[in-house]
Parts: sequence; structure tokens; C-alpha cells
Amino acid sequence: MKKVLVFGMTENPGGVESVIMNYYQAMDRTQVQFDFLCNSQTVAYEEEIVSLGGTVYKIPARRDGRRAFSQALDHFMVRHAGEYCAIWVNVCSLANIDYLKAAKKYGIPKRIIHCHNAANGDSFLRGLLHRVNRRAVRRVATHFWSCSDQACPWFYGAPASQLPHYQLITNAIDPAQFAPDGHIRTEYRRKLGCENHLVVGHVGRFHFQKNQSFVLDVVAELVRMGQPVKALLAGQGEDLAAMQEKARALGLGERVTFLGVRSDTAQLYQAMDVFLFPSRFEGLPMALLEAQANGVPCVVSDAIVPEIQVNTNLYRLSLEDSPEVWARCVVERAVQAGRVDQEKFLRSPYDVNRQARRLQELLTQ
Repeated sequence: MKKVLVFGMTENPGGVESVIMNYYQAMDRTQVQFDFLCNSQTVAYEEEIVSLGGTVYKIPARRDGRRAFSQALDHFMVRHAGEYCAIWVNVCSLANIDYLKAAKKYGIPKRIIHCHNAANGDSFLRGLLHRVNRRAVRRVATHFWSCSDQACPWFYGAPASQLPHYQLITNAIDPAQFAPDGHIRTEYRRKLGCENHLVVGHVGRFHFQKNQSFVLDVVAELVRMGQPVKALLAGQGEDLAAMQEKARALGLGERVTFLGVRSDTAQLYQAMDVFLFPSRFEGLPMALLEAQANGVPCVVSDAIVPEIQVNTNLYRLSLEDSPEVWARCVVERAVQAGRVDQEKFLRSPYDVNRQARRLQELLTQ
């Protein structure tokens, strides 16, 4: 059995973490096993990782002190680098490539950098570090992967065709977890108090990238139109308090439910009539794949890469369009279209059961 060292798990069960776990669950773990190097004391899915045979190693984060971080990273590599055939680094920017530098120094032969975003969602300083490290990463990584070809120019400073050992690794999910289920839909709409409402849903970290402020503007417009709308917003993040305040300011207190981090997002999609996703930029968002696996109509921004579209009931609009235009699309197109079955999704490249074998070979060959 070969072992791969994985970086990319944080305390937040977000998109990148879901990508990693979906592939890990679908792997033949008698042939390849993952261990995880993390820089947070709380790690999403830690109990499941351990139950699947993986080990979680924790070191201090660089932001909490460079000296302690560097010493801990060196100490880990001295003890463990020889166990791994590859390191797989999953990140949304190149602000910190120290894990790859250490992997090269201590002899891990395959060093993979995996892009998961298409624009800077961080601070100015991290954006500056990202641009500086575009060149430096060529000297330490051996393989360059991305969730989307279109993300490469921003992330790597070069198109996919110019990257060494480039691979497009699509985000992928197990569609069986999200299959439409009328009984769950009825149960969850009752539990959430929205049986007789137009339920608009959103799943995502509360962050500038995800643009929940626009979600609230669309909900306010639906209210103005006389729709019996109820909005379900799942997630956490630095913008949560500001969005809660905006909902109050718009008079949406009873119309919007902030659900926090949930372990039952598969069931939440069942309760929705429309999934709303007006991101300012994305790589290949997991929540939108999950929503399409469920078949719920989706109204999304055209800033999201076009290859995300699987189902015919996904509608792309510009963020230059007004909330009124988006609200009309919700009512006049998405609601009327209704759910679709999983036929197209099961033939798409986003079914993890079809993709896991390929990823396993790429990691270990």
C-alpha cells in the first residue's frame, strides 16, 4: 500500500475539504492511504478520517509564528517524509508554498499543487504573496492540477497548456447522497416551517466571494413581488454578522433563516424550490454540484465557469443584472422548470465513483 500526504483540511467543512473527503471515501484504501497535515487544532471530518485509516498530524499555523511553524514542519518531515510517495497540496491561493518546499527538501518525490479557486478571495498581502509565489512554485512542485482550466491563468500565471504534468481534476461528489426524495422534502419543509413557502436556498461560506448580500437583495425583491418566500442560508464565515444585520435592515427577519454549519446539507437541498448562487468568482463550486445532483433548479452568476452546468434547469445571469431580474428568473423560469432527475448527472464527470480510480492512479503512478 502506498501513502499520500494531504494538505488542505481546515476546521471548516467547506468546498475544498469536501472535495478531498469525497475522493478519500471513494478510494481503494487497500491500495492507497491518506494522511493529513493540518495547521488547525480542530480539523473538519477528523473522526471520519481516523475511521478510514488515516492519521491527522497537527502543526502550528504560519500566521501564529513563523519560527514555531518552520520548526514543527521540519520536525514532521524529518520523522515522516520517507513514508510518502506524494504530497497533495490543496489550496485556494499560493500565499504559502512552504509545505511543498519542505517536501522537496526532505525527498518526497511527487509534489502536487492543486488549484481550487479562480480569483483572490484573501487580503491584499496574501494576494501579493500569491503573485510572488507563482514563479517560485515552479521550482518546488512537480505536478500542477486544477479544478478548472479557466482558473489556471490567475492561479498559476499561465494557461493549462504551459504547466508541467498538468491535470484537470474535477470536483466530484457521490450523487446517491443527493438523489431527490419526496419524503425527506416533506419532512424538512415541515421541520423548517416552510411547507407553504417558496423556499430559496444557499449553501456557502459567508465571504465576499459568495456574495450573500446579493442573495438578500433578491429575497427582498421576491417579497416586494408578493411571493411567500422563505430563504435558507447555510454556512459560517467572517461576513455572517453583517449579513444578519442586513437582513434585519431589509425587514427580512422572518423571511431568512441563518442555519450555520450543517451536516445535513443533502437534506436541505430537498427542502428547496430554488438554489441561488450569485458568486463573484469560483473555481468549480461543490455546493452547485450537490444542488444539481439533487435536481433542484439553480439560478447562478455567469462568473462561474460554464462547465459547471449539467442540468437544463440551471440559469446563468450577470451580476450586472438587477435583483429584480434575478427574482423574475426565480419565479418565471426556475420554479416553473421544477426538479430534474439524476440521469444527466450520472453521465457527467462529476460523479466521484467514476473519477476516484483515475485520481488514485495519478497520485501513485
